[in-house]
Amino acid sequence: MVGSLKDIGFGYRPRASYASDPVKSRGRFYDETESRTRTPFQRDRDRIIHSTAFRRLKHKTQVFIAHEGDHYRTRLTHSIEVAQIARALARSLCCDEDLAEAVALVHDFGHTPFGHTGEDALNDKMKPWGGFDHNAQSLRIVTRLERRYAEFDGLNLTWETLEGLVKHNGPLTDRAGNGLHGPIPQPISDYTQLHDLELWRFASLEAQCAAIADDIAYNAHDIDDGLRSGLLSLEMLEEVPLPAAILRTVRDLYPQLDPVRTGHELMRRQITAMVEDVITAAQARLSELAPDNIDAIHDAGFTVVTFSEHMASQEKELKQFLYANLYRHPVVMRIRAGADRIVRNLFDVYFADPRQMPEGWREGLDRAEDRVKARDVADFLAGMTDTYAIKEHRRLFDRSPELS
Repeated sequence: MVGSLKDIGFGYRPRASYASDPVKSRGRFYDETESRTRTPFQRDRDRIIHSTAFRRLKHKTQVFIAHEGDHYRTRLTHSIEVAQIARALARSLCCDEDLAEAVALVHDFGHTPFGHTGEDALNDKMKPWGGFDHNAQSLRIVTRLERRYAEFDGLNLTWETLEGLVKHNGPLTDRAGNGLHGPIPQPISDYTQLHDLELWRFASLEAQCAAIADDIAYNAHDIDDGLRSGLLSLEMLEEVPLPAAILRTVRDLYPQLDPVRTGHELMRRQITAMVEDVITAAQARLSELAPDNIDAIHDAGFTVVTFSEHMASQEKELKQFLYANLYRHPVVMRIRAGADRIVRNLFDVYFADPRQMPEGWREGLDRAEDRVKARDVADFLAGMTDTYAIKEHRRLFDRSPELS
């Protein structure tokens, strides 16, 4: 079957020996007949895009609450931007673009409403039962919570996409199974007992492309959203080495350019600079490593697709600037406080009385152990959009925080 597809599109085109090869995919948890017209990774990408979780991302916060303005990024627009950059990186390194895109599009599925504020609040509420981790939640969604297919729960994605989702930021354990960053989230531990994701090994290059694309995308678009909101200014960015150097170039070339277009020039040139830096640095590491198969990437002992030392230093300074001046800005913090209250209040109500949840979520929970009940409540809450969480809070409480 696979051989008949070699001339259809570019799915089975030649790729580097160290790339993920759809012909050699480790397959799916549930066996399925493969598509006649799509590679397994293309099929994963398509399943992700058609999922309910993907559509919910359009009303989930990136930095600014979704209803504050039509042009601010949401988790959906962020994921699309990450996918575009991930494909560009994978193409440059002769990897599988479809796998890189699939990992990029699915990487934020587990995020709660209201961004990291919601995650922090839910993690705090879930501490007696193992906490809450958005990456682990993404895995739960694509392996259990999506219910679209007659023969299985979840999306039944390939091993390679699941591995990339779980490990795109690096290995989770050492060879002995000890967590490198604390205890392994229970959903990941439980799943890997059934379908070994080799948590001690580095992820594929495609997953690494998606991970660095995430950093590149939000470093740029958070500047753009910060400028749009008025919380950041071009003058403030002149104090940060990376954007300052780009702004000097833009102003030398276009001395009369208005501030809005100047900001857009800054964003696109910053993305280009970061992408080109990653490609150059990754090519140098590949040349040194000289991998002749994918196992050489998994066992390299380091991440191949990263910034150069110089760019990594500049990117760290930029993140520190954004953290201090945007993510922790008093206006953002005031809104975050209200969002934190909404998530905590909803958890308390649903945990105390599961009948407040819709049909399909509440059945049997009145007799369930607290551990089971809490995880079900967390699943329901994490799947909410910002708008639905606000609506539910207004239904259940006399007064709700104003998130604006």
